[in-house]
Amino acid sequence: MTSERRQFARQLRQRATEPEDVLWSLLRNRQLDGLKFRRQVPLLSYTVDFICIDRKLVIEVDGRQHRWEADYDAARTGEIERHGFKVIRFSNAEVLNDRDAVVAAIRKAVGG
Repeated sequence: MTSERRQFARQLRQRATEPEDVLWSLLRNRQLDGLKFRRQVPLLSYTVDFICIDRKLVIEVDGRQHRWEADYDAARTGEIERHGFKVIRFSNAEVLNDRDAVVAAIRKAVGG
């Protein structure tokens, strides 16, 4: 991994959106079933919002711009999944308005 990619990930962590901060507050410090999550992590040629390496799970939080980037998101998801990861996506509204459903979906995705 290049230092530029690490710096970019660091900048994303510093400029997190409100939904990313909310989700991170639920995932950090092994709060969710003892699972270790990291945020804004370089993976392949991308930077993913959240990742649990042990369970090979990537979580993406999508804002409005993702409506216009559907083709890019689909290609990105496909490439990440070809490397053995499962990708789940939540909209900003889901994270902000229905945290219980988001946590339930993450638990389901990791087989819990």
